[in-house]
Amino acid sequence: MKTLLKNAKIVNVFTETIEKKNVLIEGEKIIGIGDYYTDEDADVIEDLEGRYLCPGFIDGHIHVESTMMVPHSLAESVLAHGTTGIVTDPHEIANVCGIDGIKYMLEMSENIPLHVYVMIPSCVPATCFDEAGAELFAEDIECLYKEKRVLGLAEMMNYPGVIYNDAPTIDKINACLEKGKPVDGHAPLLSGKDLDKYISAGINSDHECSNADEALEKLSKGQWIMIREGSAAKNLEKLLPLFEAPFYQRCVLATDDRNPADILEEGHIDHIIRLAIKNGKDAIHAIKMATINPALCFGLKNMGAIACGYKADILVLDDIEKIAIKDVYSNGRKVVDNGKVCDFEKPKAEDIITGSVMNSFHMPDLGSEDFLIEKKDSSVAKCRVIEVIPGEILTNELICEIDLDKNNGIDIEKDILKIAVIERHKNTGHKGVGYIKGIGLRSGALAGSVSHDSHNLIVIGTNEDDMAFAANHIKKIGGGLAVVENGKVLSEVRLPVAGLMSTESAAKIAEANGTLREKAKELGVNEEIEPFMNMAFVSLPVIPVLKMTTQGLVNVSEFKRVDLFAD
Repeated sequence: MKTLLKNAKIVNVFTETIEKKNVLIEGEKIIGIGDYYTDEDADVIEDLEGRYLCPGFIDGHIHVESTMMVPHSLAESVLAHGTTGIVTDPHEIANVCGIDGIKYMLEMSENIPLHVYVMIPSCVPATCFDEAGAELFAEDIECLYKEKRVLGLAEMMNYPGVIYNDAPTIDKINACLEKGKPVDGHAPLLSGKDLDKYISAGINSDHECSNADEALEKLSKGQWIMIREGSAAKNLEKLLPLFEAPFYQRCVLATDDRNPADILEEGHIDHIIRLAIKNGKDAIHAIKMATINPALCFGLKNMGAIACGYKADILVLDDIEKIAIKDVYSNGRKVVDNGKVCDFEKPKAEDIITGSVMNSFHMPDLGSEDFLIEKKDSSVAKCRVIEVIPGEILTNELICEIDLDKNNGIDIEKDILKIAVIERHKNTGHKGVGYIKGIGLRSGALAGSVSHDSHNLIVIGTNEDDMAFAANHIKKIGGGLAVVENGKVLSEVRLPVAGLMSTESAAKIAEANGTLREKAKELGVNEEIEPFMNMAFVSLPVIPVLKMTTQGLVNVSEFKRVDLFAD
């Protein structure tokens, strides 16, 4: 069947111009562009009446698990926002379930109208400081390269391993490069000679730039730069100079981690483009960074443009400056009609879900005593405290005087709270307990099974009783997020799939997540942070500076464990 989209204004990402032409589609491909195609050439005619056409958006780096949605639910939420393709790194579920988790994601994303491309997780666990549910070496992931939607090796977070030529790390990179596939990067604040070593190993990109100077150094040395605007990490504002010539030609837009409430309320990649335009940046530059650029970055042939022989992934826009999306075509089929996502067949989860994916907690119940910190020589001690930075997943290291005789060091007036990370995969009994500042909680506790990247049980609280209650509740429901106070659950989001995802719709997850946020804010959580996203990243020991793991504090900048007590 042939479809004619006529009377359109086409965004040409090759010439950076707007062209008034007709587009002819047959099956999954664009087969013609020009005024010489008329109604007689097609079976279906769509008169666009001067509306704009642009290629479907591609998210260059996303963790599906961090949306809390399974792939088909994510598709239902992002298609209406113009995202027709994503490049995902399933390292969240891989850290819980290993190869079974990656296969689950591949199977659950098969034959849905969203193109889901996969980068094989490179760091399971992320570092030697992590305790994950699995450990994957080069030989373990070799079998995955035969999958047609696998593009390469995902973000290489273990940059010290690359710099110091760690054999297992280099083996993974070389195995990917030998197949002619790209290797994604993850090297926050890395520069100079260390950056040279990292890139020289074959690292193709970076999505962790937090300022323009960092991004320009990496770009000038040949890396693709992914400009990230997610729910917790918001880097767009500081990277706005990259939307200018010539830099935008080597930049890609990405969300990395974005929750369903933000997707439904603000958008997805379309939201990033609108923000750039609002800040005075050229609309076509931004569209290129979301279409042809990610296609080129990942070697996606015949994608990312409205051109003959290309996939018919096309957006119909009422307004190019507002990125007002009316219709969406994926593989030549209309999947969004007048802003509404068309029905599509969903994978049957019960045919795919394995025991390891749905049974991911292996640990005992906890008591209040598990969250106590023992005194050293005196009640008052200088302690290392994690400071959360609004809009960033970076943290600071503070040295604060803590009085362990008063609430075991918790000081709500100074916003110094307890944080704990407890191993949940293999019943090791390991836990790290310390202090955190910047959350703002004044009562109760927050807990979750989403804690990057090993996804152990994480808790932040104003008292040990609520921390224990919250932790045990997350275990009881098989994973999720919760706000508790005085031994009662105020709000929760249940995430039974590996403790990371729900099988509910985006709207239901967003509603529950919205209530979760509201209850957290009622208990005093800082308005400038996304509490559960920020909490999830406080345990990731590849993002500077200070992080909490199941084995205690890690100074990421120095790449070493450090004691809670600083004196």
